Amino acid sequence: MTARHRDSGSIAPLVIGLAVVVALLVAVVVDASAAYLQRQGLDAVADAAALAATDGIEGDQVYRQGLGARVQIDPASARQFVADYLRANGARRRFPGLDYSVAAQGQTVVVRVAAPLRLPLHVPGVSRTAVVRGAAASVVDVSP
Repeated sequence: MTARHRDSGSIAPLVIGLAVVVALLVAVVVDASAAYLQRQGLDAVADAAALAATDGIEGDQVYRQGLGARVQIDPASARQFVADYLRANGARRRFPGLDYSVAAQGQTVVVRVAAPLRLPLHVPGVSRTAVVRGAAASVVDVSP
């Protein structure tokens, strides 16, 4: 009597396992894309704020002191120009929880921004929120 070998079993566990892996990969890609897009937006806001600060400082000093080789940046003025720009631009509505810092040295203004991001999809073991940061710098150079 010969024994017949039967391949019995189910591919259901394999299909379910593959579906779980694909779902996790999709969640990671969607969350990474959301963070990337927010970072691009924050970089644009930081860039525009730094330009607003240097443009405002440059205009103020040119009108008060005339044209010179370089403009000296007043850190308090730079912070005020950045705050005014962010308020007028509505950056806090676009990025709730937006935080920023302004550093001014010599002729350079550096603006750093950060905002929390609620990730669109939840990956088990990973926080539902992330802090995304952006930065930009601008230099004041007055040409006579």
